[in-house]
Amino acid sequence: MKLKTAKRSNKWKKVLIWSSLSVIIVVVGLFVYLQSVTYSPSERAEAAMTPDGQISINKIKNGYRFEPKGTEFVEPNIIFYPGGLVEPASYAPFARKLAEEGHRVYIADMPLNLAMFGGNKADSFIEEHPDEAFVIGGHSLGGVFASRYAVQHTDTLEGVFYLASYADESGSLKETDLSALQITGTDDGVLNTERWEESKINLPENTTFVSIKGGNHGQFGSYGEQKGDHAPAITEEQQLEEVVAGLEQWFDLINR
Repeated sequence: MKLKTAKRSNKWKKVLIWSSLSVIIVVVGLFVYLQSVTYSPSERAEAAMTPDGQISINKIKNGYRFEPKGTEFVEPNIIFYPGGLVEPASYAPFARKLAEEGHRVYIADMPLNLAMFGGNKADSFIEEHPDEAFVIGGHSLGGVFASRYAVQHTDTLEGVFYLASYADESGSLKETDLSALQITGTDDGVLNTERWEESKINLPENTTFVSIKGGNHGQFGSYGEQKGDHAPAITEEQQLEEVVAGLEQWFDLINR
């Protein structure tokens, strides 16, 4: 009897070991795959990650903070959620440009570079300056989850901006007092325009729409060509300039 019990115990140990190994293999394989399809920052973006006499850049809990030096900060502070499978440093030119305008900018560092696993990253950023104004936004998938965060934190935010993105039903702002900004590019080959159009019902009445002629999906960041995207008719720098101009005009509306 004891022999049978021992054999049964050894059998279950082997099953447990092989099951554990299978899970580990799947997890490692998934991690390797995600790494292989993740977009890395361009040389331009890597250069923008270097602090200098004008801008300080610090790695902090849950992401990166860009701040202007030697000048008064301009509100609102800006929280940014990266697009899916895009490394946060790919948005350094965007953050740096806004910091040069006087804003404090936070870029969230998402687990596996997917905002769905780090929806509450903004908490720690807001905790740094709880008495100051904040807006939140994101690119593509990042904008969807920024909106979901916003609808749960309407008391701490002034508005939400979407770069080639939209508010889904779980991130609907239509019953809130938040302001919203949607910026898209006319040559975007990645954004699901049908879903984007349908999602407008989830936006508040005071939503501003900006269309960048010749802009595509990937140039909302700086990580090279994105699969499925169209070739842009304008440069990355031109698109960034128009994005920042749209944001600054929107900030003026919020501050009125």
